[in-house]
Order: sequence, then structure tokens, then C-alpha cells
Amino acid sequence: MPENIYNLTRAELRERIATWGEPGYRSDQIWKALYQELAPDAGAMTTLPRPLRERLAESFIFGGLKPANEARSSDGQTRKILFRMPDSRAIEAVLMGYARRRTTCISSQAGCAMGCVFCATGQMGFQRHLEAGEIVAQVLWFARELRAKDDRLTNIVVMGMGEPLHNYEATLAACDTLNDPDGFNFGARRITISTVGLAPAIRRFADERRQVNLAISLHGATDELRASLLPINKRYPLDEVFAAARYYTTTTHRRITFEWALIAGVNDTPEQAEALAKRAAGLLCHVNVIPLNPTTGYEGQASTRERVARFSAALEAHGLACTVRVRRGIDVAAGCGQLAIQS
Repeated sequence: MPENIYNLTRAELRERIATWGEPGYRSDQIWKALYQELAPDAGAMTTLPRPLRERLAESFIFGGLKPANEARSSDGQTRKILFRMPDSRAIEAVLMGYARRRTTCISSQAGCAMGCVFCATGQMGFQRHLEAGEIVAQVLWFARELRAKDDRLTNIVVMGMGEPLHNYEATLAACDTLNDPDGFNFGARRITISTVGLAPAIRRFADERRQVNLAISLHGATDELRASLLPINKRYPLDEVFAAARYYTTTTHRRITFEWALIAGVNDTPEQAEALAKRAAGLLCHVNVIPLNPTTGYEGQASTRERVARFSAALEAHGLACTVRVRRGIDVAAGCGQLAIQS
């Protein structure tokens, strides 16, 4: 199978094109066509001579993602796309519209190995890692769609299918490609990676001192509760997760976000709020809470508005900054934790 051109770094592309006997500026033209002009294939690279376009088309695939299905929320603000990949695996990615933002939620794996009980992706199990180019291709697909409407992406969240730090190399390589100032030039601070708390990977991420934002899916402030929701807590219990979080903030001087899906009568109690506040005391952090999104494999229910307000107020009373996130795309299973391949 031809190689995915989005897997190549700029240096690798330059080296590859040089082996074809092409002048150095040709690789710059290709890079610009890919990431600035958003050319979907070699045929669209009209600045290149035809023989070079033909060789590119023979040698590479351009993302390898084929949109197979689409769902739009009733409010018209959320689109979910099912992409098929060359090996017949599939992933879902989402575009969300806000007053001033256009955010894409992209996937880093087909399925997920973490097994979080309330997450539809975790319920379907792990299939494979995505290549860096497959991660990049999701972003570029939505970027083209928006450009056709004279609009553009403002934020990228790697919070779709999969655990991004389980696929560390490909995920961060994709971020580097998207951040390249001579290419797509997407600001690192407008990219957020979410993890369930792979402590060693968080420390590695901190040591690399990237500007990409980091969020940790927490959902429980005691080991017993969190382990019942996120099996990974048995391997990396809360003491390790918070130690890694403190290492991250101390090393990078950047704020970390904790994500908390509120489940009625499970983790929306004053006791959990107090336990979270105690663990996070003095930590440069912010808490995003959101009522649980429904999935067919989990019977838990979303917290009521009253319990959401009470929980967030309890955090703020203990000095923790807290935001209640707006739920989006629930009617088409496009919300957090709802992405999965049914068939």
C-alpha cells in the first residue's frame, strides 16, 4: 500500500523528493499545497508539473480517510463523521460550532484499551493505533470543509476515540505537523490532549515542555471509586496521577485541566468534591465538569442541574476554579464518551 504522505515530517518529505531528482523547492511547494492550500490529493497541486503530480499520486495516499456516514445534531451545531480507513477499520470525529469557535474533536486510536466503564469507545475495546497521518487527516478534512464556507478551525481537542498518550509518538508527531509555522501553522495552545492518567507519559510530556494543553480525565477523587469507573486507576492510582500532574505544572508552569463526568449518586457528592479539593490543593489547575453522556453499555445517569450546581459550587468554595461544560451532539451520540463504531 502507498505510504500516507501526512506521516512525513517536512524534513522527511524534502529528503524523499530529493531522491527523485527534484530541486529542493519542490518539497516546499508540496508542503505548502498540503497544509496551506489544503490540497486533498496530488491532482489539486496545480503549482507542480504534471509528471511530479502523477508520481506523488502513485507513491502516496493523502490521509487514507473516506467519509462513510455523517450525523448532524438537531441544533445544527455539531457534525459527526464516520471515517473508513484503508484496512476497513473506522473512526469517528466531530466538529462543534460555537459563537466564536470551531472545535474539532479527533481520534487517536480505533477503539480504546483503557476500558472506562461509561465510555462507548472503551466498551468497544481496542483495535489499533492510528498513524500520525491519520490523525492529521481528520483535522485537514474539517479544515477544508470550513474553508469552503470561508470559515476556519479555532481549536483541536484530541478527545475522540482512544487514549492519546497510549499512542504517544503518533499523537505528538501529528501535533508537531499541525503546529509547523511553514505549514498548517495551528497554535499549540489551541490544541488539547486528554488522558486518563498515564503517569509516566504525563511526566515525559512535561519534560518535552510542549505548549499543547493537557487534560486529565479524573471522574473520581478516591481510589476505590475511580478504579470502579476507570480500570487504569489500578495501575496508576490517584497518588501517582496527582504526583505526575504536579510535576507537569512545576516543570512547565502551565495549568492542567481535570475532566469530571458527573454521574448521579456516584461521583457528584459533597464528599467527592471535598476529596478532589483536598488532592488538588495548591495545584495550578482547572476543573471541567459535565453531566454524563448516555451510552448503551452503562446504566448510570447524568446528574441533575441541581446536583451539578451543588458540586461545582462545592469545588469553588474550596478554591478550585470550575466550569460546567455545555453538552453538544448528544442526540447523535457525538458527545464526550459516546464515540463508537456500531457496525
